[in-house]
Amino acid sequence: MSTRQDNARPEESFADTVRRLAGAQKPPAKGSPAYSRFVNRKIGRIIAAAAYQLGMTPNQVTYISAGFSAAAIAAIALAQPHWWVGILIAVGLLLGYAFDSADGQLARLRGGGTPAGEWLDHVVDSIKTTALHLAVLIGWYRHYDISHIELLLIPIGFTLVASVFFFVQILTDQLRRAHPDRAPAPADSSAGATLRSILVIPTDYGVLCAIFVLFAWPSIFAGAYVALLAGTTLFLCAALPKWYREIRRFHEPAA
Repeated sequence: MSTRQDNARPEESFADTVRRLAGAQKPPAKGSPAYSRFVNRKIGRIIAAAAYQLGMTPNQVTYISAGFSAAAIAAIALAQPHWWVGILIAVGLLLGYAFDSADGQLARLRGGGTPAGEWLDHVVDSIKTTALHLAVLIGWYRHYDISHIELLLIPIGFTLVASVFFFVQILTDQLRRAHPDRAPAPADSSAGATLRSILVIPTDYGVLCAIFVLFAWPSIFAGAYVALLAGTTLFLCAALPKWYREIRRFHEPAA
């Protein structure tokens, strides 16, 4: 997200920037999965504060996020699946995810984002969402001993589910912004909200990134990958009618 054009260094300390961002950070969406809510946002906060101290722009942070993600996704498709390759892939994806969280936080530090910056952020996310699973498809075909070609339908199916999930989330968020009086309350720190975050872990992009440490062991990785696909599919099937009912009420008069 792009904001001010100047690159002047701030006068406040790094610690002060982190504290200010923690106070200004928007609350997570209700039902945000655990890694994204409790880990990635905090890592992104540190990166955003460091980028602010260096005078970087949100778009620069977005490009760094895209670079880490692209390198890791290319490795999934092309590299031999050794144990250390899986670790590098997971680290690259998680760093890309952390920088993806940081660009929006940096925009808030600098006074707010722009439509062009939000557009760039979503374009990068949309490419990443589909490219990751297509890279798994290529990697399985190139390096795994696939005894049944039908197994390649698994990453194809995950590509479909992930792309639908991403689009519906973005569209629902945009419609909620247009009707803030009808939007659900953000997540809180209650035990129920924490439990909800844990229950939706299969939809967590951070968990998907992390399972690539298993990429060198085909059967174990495939089992974890299928489990995340099943969990995400079940969640999506349950969430779609709920979100539709929520959006349908937007045109009704307020009580």
